[in-house]
Amino acid sequence: MNSALASWQFWAVLSAAFAALTAIFAKVGVENVNSDFATLIRTIVILAVTASIVVATGQAQALGSISTKTYAFLILSGCATGASWLCYFRALKLGQAAQVAPIDKLSVVLVAVFGVLFLGERLSGANWLGVALIAAGAVLVAYRV
Repeated sequence: MNSALASWQFWAVLSAAFAALTAIFAKVGVENVNSDFATLIRTIVILAVTASIVVATGQAQALGSISTKTYAFLILSGCATGASWLCYFRALKLGQAAQVAPIDKLSVVLVAVFGVLFLGERLSGANWLGVALIAAGAVLVAYRV
């Protein structure tokens, strides 16, 4: 089991499972509240849970030990996350979870493209085929006749 906890695959599958639950819980939770306010409540909960984990496990670091570049990119990531969550909750408010979530998962396709364009990552032909299939699958799952 210890090797599973050190595996990126294990944590990625858990991330997917929690993301799926997020969509279901959020769809029900946003039903009778403004989507932006719902995002605020969710963010407060995430802040409290994450802070508790960092404190309980002794993972806090001195703020001065973090580089300016790291701060800049973490701030940009936080802004992108916030914008994503606001858009996601608005979409859930307006649409069905089974339609919204697959379109949201087009982020997988965009990560592959951005990784190649901005991070110099390389994808094989099989990888690109997978990216295309994910895109097609997301659109097909979200499509309603």
